[in-house]
Amino acid sequence: MNSLISALPLINAQPHALAPAANSPVLQTLPSVNALKQQLPLSTALSEQVSAHRSAVRNILDGHDPRLLVIVGPCSIHDPQSALEYAQRLAGLAADVSDQMLLVMRAYVEKPRTTVGWKGLAYDPRLDGSDDMVGGLKLSRELMREVLHMGLPIATELLQPMAAGYFEDLLSWVAIGARTTESQIHREMASGLNMPVGFKNGTDGGVGVACDAIRSAAHPHRHFGVNASGEPAIIETRGNSHAHLVLRGGHKGPNYDRDSIAQVHQSLGKAAIPARILVDCSHANSGKDPLRQPEVFNGVLRQRLQGDRSLVGMMLEGHLFDGCQAIGPNMRYGVSVTDGCLGWDSTERLLREAARQLRQGSADSTL
Repeated sequence: MNSLISALPLINAQPHALAPAANSPVLQTLPSVNALKQQLPLSTALSEQVSAHRSAVRNILDGHDPRLLVIVGPCSIHDPQSALEYAQRLAGLAADVSDQMLLVMRAYVEKPRTTVGWKGLAYDPRLDGSDDMVGGLKLSRELMREVLHMGLPIATELLQPMAAGYFEDLLSWVAIGARTTESQIHREMASGLNMPVGFKNGTDGGVGVACDAIRSAAHPHRHFGVNASGEPAIIETRGNSHAHLVLRGGHKGPNYDRDSIAQVHQSLGKAAIPARILVDCSHANSGKDPLRQPEVFNGVLRQRLQGDRSLVGMMLEGHLFDGCQAIGPNMRYGVSVTDGCLGWDSTERLLREAARQLRQGSADSTL
């Protein structure tokens, strides 16, 4: 990882138009969105690929594509080399199960922190507190572009609205986390994104806040923002008709069981929101035990096979090897440094078996 980072020259940053607070000195100016995109552009072929992937996700959400949507990959990317190895493996698996599932790789480069801690590749790419955000933005975009070259759709959580523009043209699906679903700023941002956005339920496990967010994001907005040249601007959005719900459990436990899903249907119905539900197999739904994610996944899959087509997909946190580790001098290759992940062997076995069951279910439905 260090060799990759040290090989990346810093971008010639353009001054940012927003003035800092008087007691907050500017450490370094950032490149504009346009500057970074010009340095690391998308080819016409990759842009068309992203557009096709977004359409595929929308078709699954709308029920026009019967496949299962699976967002899978590292909790966060900290080592580009292991992330690209994971992507290579996932691309091969995606091709093998493409008749039943659309696999989208998690490429999370921002991480929310309850108090303090490592904030992600975009913030601190060297994992040493140096906070080289200029290098982090460049490395993150470069890494995502490499994943696109492998043919995979990309998903991420957009945490800092000012950072969203650096990556949004690469993404086919976006998450808004449980702690930011209630944020007006994130709802406004989601309303202007040109890809489906999943809002997670609140940390209490309730879906009311997420329902409000989905309804807000579906409407046009005018809000304060920064344009692609780095200037303060009034942003006008058209609304996002493919905002939807992601269930991740809550303080009281999981919310993917049959009774919980029935209650969610009632809540969505009262709010006049289409019943399009993804289930996050990690976090509170797995009791924060990464090795229990297959249990959650299979529980949701059973409900879908039994006829609940509102369950359009699942999320899995997976890396090359099980578990997680602390950031330090002797880190293991392919092991998460944030939430614990399911190792590749278990992930591959889970998804291949799910594809088999889905094929059998499709065959049975035609008898």
